[in-house]
Amino acid sequence: MSKTVSILGATGSVGQSTLDLIRQHPEQYEILALTANGNAAQLAALAKEFSAQVAVVADEGAYAELKRQLAGTSIEAACGPDALVAAAALGAEWTMAAIVGCAGLPPTLEALRCGKTVALANKEALVSAGALMMAEASNAGATLLPVDSEHNAIFQGLQGGRIDQVRKITLTASGGPFRTWTREQMANVTAEQAVAHPNWDMGAKISVDSATMMNKGLELIEAHYLFPVGLENIEILVHPQSVIHSMVEYRDRSTLAQLGSPDMRIPIANALAWPDRMTTNCEPLDLAEIGQLDFERPDENRFPATRIAREAIIAGGAKPAMLNAANEVAVAAFLNNMVQFLDITEIVTRLLDSYSPSEPSALADIFAIDKESRVRAEQLVEELKV
Repeated sequence: MSKTVSILGATGSVGQSTLDLIRQHPEQYEILALTANGNAAQLAALAKEFSAQVAVVADEGAYAELKRQLAGTSIEAACGPDALVAAAALGAEWTMAAIVGCAGLPPTLEALRCGKTVALANKEALVSAGALMMAEASNAGATLLPVDSEHNAIFQGLQGGRIDQVRKITLTASGGPFRTWTREQMANVTAEQAVAHPNWDMGAKISVDSATMMNKGLELIEAHYLFPVGLENIEILVHPQSVIHSMVEYRDRSTLAQLGSPDMRIPIANALAWPDRMTTNCEPLDLAEIGQLDFERPDENRFPATRIAREAIIAGGAKPAMLNAANEVAVAAFLNNMVQFLDITEIVTRLLDSYSPSEPSALADIFAIDKESRVRAEQLVEELKV
């Protein structure tokens, strides 16, 4: 029996990696829905290749092109936010949630409400609405599988153990391309330099997050929701080789580390085949070739993002959602050469200090906080504009 699959964010790096794995085992998977932001031509090509039932573009301006590309096929074309939610509601047995940013939150929640399995690659959704997402998953009896390499490593480290037996979780971080740089050197970083990650092939936004180490701050918030061991029992360790993806230490002092080549297809394959394992053509890990593994503690003076994220968790309420919104605006401004690299965390810090909205209790509250935070962050961008 083949497994029905929907991929929310099919044209991004995670979506493409997922489809590459499905290409290797086409008889085992049936595609229900594929979505993209606005790349209608690529989405249509993928929908035809995998015989998808539905193809959805979030950008309504790309709908005419999608319709044209799919003319003469039986594939249904749709557009807009409501269509994204409808695609998630088709009830695929396995859904990849890989839409970047808060735009991915409504369809991800809808997929969870179907009570099936959701593989989560959209860290911003969990950061902004972690309590709401975990409650929806619990109420629907859905299975939420983490796809980030770090959280998937923790997930694997917990298999055979219990969360109440855990003493400590360690998230590993590559340190990004500027791991050894001073603050003075980072002041003049270009967007091109920031997206050139030394280990991983990722999209521009997440590559910049890695360079600021905000990605690790976001992952810290994610881990806080996914693995309830207490914030004080989750630490970050810089590991430049990106071979050990995270570690779980149990109360008997046994530490389980998940290792693998820096290829996102490996954690995706774990989630796609779970609870089984699938054969992939990923590069095997050659420890003799790597030679050594290095570790160091993060320097929060040079990279304050992890400290900012930890403080946002402790403050609670709307702060994680505010952090996420401000970071998205600041990273976009940096990629558009509007602000400098170090301004990214400065904008986030200033926003978090500027106001304190009421604690969100529903999705509408989260979107209101997100909208207000973006407006305020845009104002900060104007103040710091180069």
